[in-house]
Amino acid sequence: MTVCFCGCVKSKSYDLPSDNCVSELGVNATFSEVKSLYKDDTFQIQEDLIIEGYVVSSDADGNFFSVLYFQDSPMTPTEGFQIEIDVRDSHLFYPVGTKIAIKLKGLYLGKSKDVFKLGATFTSFGNVSVGRLPAAIVNEHIFRFCDGKEVIEPTAISITDVNKELTNTLVRLTDVEFKEEELGRTYAEVGEETERILTDCNDNEIVTVNSGYSDFQAQTLPDGRGDLIGVLLRENDTYKISIRSTSDINFNQEHCAELIDEFTSENILISELADPDNNASARFVELYNSSDEDLNLKGWKLKRYTNANTEVSSEIDLSTLIIKAKSYLVISPNEEEFEKVYGFAPDLGVGTNSPADSNGDDNLELVDPFEAVIDIFGVIGEDGTGTDHEFEDGRAIRKEELFKGSSVYNIEEWVIFNDTGGPGTINQPKMAPDDFSPKE
Repeated sequence: MTVCFCGCVKSKSYDLPSDNCVSELGVNATFSEVKSLYKDDTFQIQEDLIIEGYVVSSDADGNFFSVLYFQDSPMTPTEGFQIEIDVRDSHLFYPVGTKIAIKLKGLYLGKSKDVFKLGATFTSFGNVSVGRLPAAIVNEHIFRFCDGKEVIEPTAISITDVNKELTNTLVRLTDVEFKEEELGRTYAEVGEETERILTDCNDNEIVTVNSGYSDFQAQTLPDGRGDLIGVLLRENDTYKISIRSTSDINFNQEHCAELIDEFTSENILISELADPDNNASARFVELYNSSDEDLNLKGWKLKRYTNANTEVSSEIDLSTLIIKAKSYLVISPNEEEFEKVYGFAPDLGVGTNSPADSNGDDNLELVDPFEAVIDIFGVIGEDGTGTDHEFEDGRAIRKEELFKGSSVYNIEEWVIFNDTGGPGTINQPKMAPDDFSPKE
């Protein structure tokens, strides 16, 4: 998607195209019909097609450059479009709300990052794409309806409501604020296209895109919370928004209250550790939630202390997982091999040398979002070889009567199989899959 904010020096000494106001024009195509003409490559439209729309962008404050964004209706639009034009200060000729018609014959239709655009042809290293329509022929393709200016009503949405159909249309993001780490910064770095992060009260995020050449580049981002109006942009499945001026922002409310979505629980515990004698790639770690409620593991970590190390060797961030009530959760260092051996996919696939890839003489900690140790296997600083916390070539399984984690290792809570038979353990190597019971 082409939003050329940077790489240009602002100058207002140029000629605008002549006024080509029309009373009527034979519109004969919709946005969808035009887009359906595209197959795989940029091409020149040969049919006498005409579409109409309403301008929603403005380069008055320099945050848009050489592009017009327009949508198919002044309110509740179903589609948006964009056309590249080599005209600066186009807002003087096509102000926001102007109803325009575009004669498509001779224009090029292309697609960049899944977004359609119109314009002239541009060739780089043999690749043809859509470029700016020269100013001299803009008035041969873009026409302004003489009585066609309308008030554009932005589509009110939340961050989670953004969707493909709203691409290139004017939207109003409700109940948003700039992320805390953005406050105190300017809208953009000098001469650079700059992204600033917006968030809502549920920690959903979207970025604003600001030009380093805009009139408001050096202004400080506003504090508070409220509404932000802008053109919704898209690159494949990534959405961004660009304001036309600072008047598009109305933050008249207090910041969101701090969202507390991190929880602790003593009912999460390490329930099984596996180091099969016949297949090191079938190792896994199993966790169990003994409570009656599902628990979001945001901020939780599983840490590994290799051999006698007293510093963390590796860790797994469990933040993306939810462990169901009275249910197990399995983590594997080799997702493909785990599914092949045990017949189902693990809940989380991680890498080798992770806490899920222990060879049986390492120590593990389950830590909550507040850095409290909720459960532990082994003794930090002590190599497990030959001890009561070795499960090399075997298995460590929590006794069934245990429903809470423990921050101090206790062999009495475990049944441990290995290939050495250290104190309190059983010298009996285990084979995958028959000797293991993930999620059971």
